[in-house]
Amino acid sequence: MRVLILSSPESTHFTCMVPLAWALRGAGHEVLVAGQPDIIPMARSAGLNTVTVGRQFFGKDLLSPPLPPNKRPIEIVGPLTPKMTMIGSRVWVLHTRYMAPKYLEVADAFKPDLVISEIFDWVACLIGGVHRIPVVSHRWGVDPMSHLMRATAEDLLQGTCERLGIEGGLPKIDLLLDPAPPQLLVKGAPAGAPIRHVPFNGTGAVPSWLRRRGDRPRVCVTMGRQTISLGGLPMFRGIVQAFGDLPETEAVMTVQEEFVDELGTIPSNVTIIPPTPLNGFLDKTDAVITHGGANTLLAVASFGVPQLIMPQLVDQFEGGDLLAAADAGLTLRTAEAQNDPAQVAEAVRTLLASERIAKGSTVLAETMAAMPSPAAVVRDLENLRCAY
Repeated sequence: MRVLILSSPESTHFTCMVPLAWALRGAGHEVLVAGQPDIIPMARSAGLNTVTVGRQFFGKDLLSPPLPPNKRPIEIVGPLTPKMTMIGSRVWVLHTRYMAPKYLEVADAFKPDLVISEIFDWVACLIGGVHRIPVVSHRWGVDPMSHLMRATAEDLLQGTCERLGIEGGLPKIDLLLDPAPPQLLVKGAPAGAPIRHVPFNGTGAVPSWLRRRGDRPRVCVTMGRQTISLGGLPMFRGIVQAFGDLPETEAVMTVQEEFVDELGTIPSNVTIIPPTPLNGFLDKTDAVITHGGANTLLAVASFGVPQLIMPQLVDQFEGGDLLAAADAGLTLRTAEAQNDPAQVAEAVRTLLASERIAKGSTVLAETMAAMPSPAAVVRDLENLRCAY
């Protein structure tokens, strides 16, 4: 089977599909990742064959121009609303319409039997309609958006479908894969077929000392690569200050090298490291502070580690709320709370002491471990193609 994998031009949108791509390769299928330069390095680091389509997208530019100095998106926009989803979805759907001819050229040459994409990509539906092949959509994790975006896609891509000879408008997907456990399913969102989340955070070396437990409870702070560059430096300084009031803990913070000197005075119980694959040391970690990005949230949850979610953008707010409702963590969902070192320190103390959160985190990890592996899902994809 020849499988074409597509993604919108954000590497974090792509990484959810890497374990399934590995499983397809392991089962003997040919896999090709097609994408803009924004995702190609991540795909190649995962050992996947790629073809570059178009120019770099620079997705961060969608967020950074309106931001005043040292202000984060949460301080300007606030939590995601359905109206914001509908407005924001136009950007990605129009991007699909613009890029569709280039991706269709790739599909014409590759002749796939199956196409897989993540939830912000709609080209896969067009390729499925043109080539009459099944289309699989893969959620990143907690998904409050894609079912609201469908109407926008059907509207704005109607003319494209007509020009391509696709009758009946934008084709529906044949299978929706969901790596989020039932506890993290958004109310009102359609249920998908479960697929176990296998963490992939890119490649890199994990320091040997991180693979051993220390003498004190270890808390990892990992906020993704965009948070600090999108006005997050004052919040990072506040987190550092919070750990100055937590001498009984050991903190490990992942920070890009260009920002380290701007963090200020670092307490002796805080160690700064460059971005490092989390799955290499989460089993030696007692709690995690994170922005709640889909891949990070699920990676930490799969290890049964309690989390403090400090959401900054879109789906991260819903993820934090659902995680807290599942007794697997806490969330500070306002800028005021996130910017207060005392509230951050108190939340960390609660995470480390709460038996309820420890139990909820364990239950969530056990639920995820029982979900079908990517290898098991490959058999479903083979049956889907045979039945098409």
